[in-house]
Amino acid sequence: MEERRTISPEVEPEEVALDRALRPQRLDDLIGQDRVRENLRILIEAAQGRQEALEHTLFYGPPGLGKTTLAHIIANEMGASIRVTAGPAIERAGDLAAILSNLREKEVLFIDEIHRLGKVVEEILYPAMEDFALDLVIGQGPGARTVRLSLPHFTVIGATTRLALLSAPLRTRFGAIYRLDFYDHAALAQIVERAARALHVPMEAEGRDEIARRGRGTPRVALRLLRRVRDYAQVRGDGVITAVIAAEALALLEIDGMGLDDLDRRVLRAIIEKFDGGPVGLDTIAASIGEAPDTIMDVVEPYLLQLGFIDRTPRGRAATRLAYEHLGIEYEKVEQATLF
Repeated sequence: MEERRTISPEVEPEEVALDRALRPQRLDDLIGQDRVRENLRILIEAAQGRQEALEHTLFYGPPGLGKTTLAHIIANEMGASIRVTAGPAIERAGDLAAILSNLREKEVLFIDEIHRLGKVVEEILYPAMEDFALDLVIGQGPGARTVRLSLPHFTVIGATTRLALLSAPLRTRFGAIYRLDFYDHAALAQIVERAARALHVPMEAEGRDEIARRGRGTPRVALRLLRRVRDYAQVRGDGVITAVIAAEALALLEIDGMGLDDLDRRVLRAIIEKFDGGPVGLDTIAASIGEAPDTIMDVVEPYLLQLGFIDRTPRGRAATRLAYEHLGIEYEKVEQATLF
């Protein structure tokens, strides 16, 4: 069984209710993602002015950055209800047909991990998104016939961490596509401060900054660290999150000053110590540390790329000078000339 990481951006089952309580409900409450927020504001106001359903919208980017939150905000701003599902949960075309046939006018259908929809299921979704129609086959063999049912105008909001895995026909049916980026320190600090107020946790500004600095630019990670530091402050301190308390709690969790945990450091050390700094293939790195390649590519690599600790080259991953410096390893790598 895969070990849970404190800084994993994936939501844990026990966090669902708390995440929902801390989730902003309106665009005005959303912190960060300024470009996406302003584009959505225009999109929503235009749709409301025409009294139409919102255009189908796709969000992509690393996990934990607020794709689900934005889907709920859109539904709230449009005054519509929202139905939530996920690509892996829709196994058969009939499952999707049942969902679509029960949608109401302007309702939002949020499909998480939409890149994991099966091809047969996608074929049902195409006419539903484009023509607001559901094509059903009744009967079997020579007597089979196709019936087209009209659907109310609704909005599909898709979310994916792997845009490249989304088929081109499905991608082109989204009228608006937005990438969510990692949050900067100031935005993450605001998110941590707001969450601390909601949880009634006393916190000093320096403690807030310590948590935000190690939040990996990801709200879900920062909020999880806040809860762990809160527990530490309650047991080992007087309940107030200070810079010292936060640093001690996060050191106990083996999360360093840049937000890297043991898995991140093992990936970097493998590239540097086992493969002379790279370049080395993803599968080789994964095999050398006993982790799944998808885990490294989806969870570890995006943040290391953001920090500039690794490079992706045509020949594989390579550690940069910044990675050597962070790990306290002398940088002696000699760049090899590329042969053409």
